[in-house]
Amino acid sequence: MTTPSLVRPVVPTLSGAWLTFLELGLLGALWGSSFMFMRIAAPDFGPLPLVAVRLVLGALVLLPLLLRARAALTPSHWPKLALVGTLNAAVPFALFAWAAQRVPAGISAISNSMTVLFTALVAFLFYGERIGPRRGVALVVGFAGVVVLASGKIEGASPGLGVAAALTAAFFYGISANLVRRHLQGVPAGAVAAATLGCAALLTLPFAIATWPAQPIRGVSWLSAAALGMLCTGLGYAMYYRLIQRIGASRAVTVTYLLPLFGVAWAWLLLGEPVTLSMAVAGALILGSVALSQRQSA
Repeated sequence: MTTPSLVRPVVPTLSGAWLTFLELGLLGALWGSSFMFMRIAAPDFGPLPLVAVRLVLGALVLLPLLLRARAALTPSHWPKLALVGTLNAAVPFALFAWAAQRVPAGISAISNSMTVLFTALVAFLFYGERIGPRRGVALVVGFAGVVVLASGKIEGASPGLGVAAALTAAFFYGISANLVRRHLQGVPAGAVAAATLGCAALLTLPFAIATWPAQPIRGVSWLSAAALGMLCTGLGYAMYYRLIQRIGASRAVTVTYLLPLFGVAWAWLLLGEPVTLSMAVAGALILGSVALSQRQSA
């Protein structure tokens, strides 16, 4: 997820407020389910083929947005869009798919919540933005949650490598959010989403073809990949940018709070994955740190 160009938020009416609440909930459920779908499909597809299917389907869903805003894209935009597509889609999607083969979906969903904190950390390290005491404390608390998550045990095994992959993916999200904010200002948000997914799809296709599994892929994995691409990626991105246009990026990003809750819930309900004590403690620490970092100064 990236933060697109700034737009003036529309203050919702009472009915609009309820619509926003429902849209945030639906988007949280969609994006939270993506970790479950990856958990189902990744063992059959492998990371790169799954990512390619996801990106192609997501880009096709968003193609109308790109066509509608194509006049706003100049030749100088495309290298930046390709870079953002690599850092915001191709690489993190592959890392999450790799992690899905090794750790429960809930762990990946909790790790993804670090995106907000990584965005602030990248802005501090590379762009000289001030973090401030509150965000500094939030980073410490968030990383404490990461330590708890990585040190837990799952069926006698440590999830350390899977957590590391998911956290690296979240860090790439943080990098790309800063790139979009600084280098794609003024480009329609829907066009950014569609173009970056399309560029990422073109990038990953050769690797996906080279590593395509020799054995037949189960029908349930194909259905999961289709849902991951069309619903979680295509429809999810469209809903996210619609929310940004209506209520502003700072409010739309609160969907981050819902992802681990839905991710853990879907995995528990439909995959039978247990909710361990380390997951609960880590989730509380990470979500608490994100909430603290997002609080506005009095």
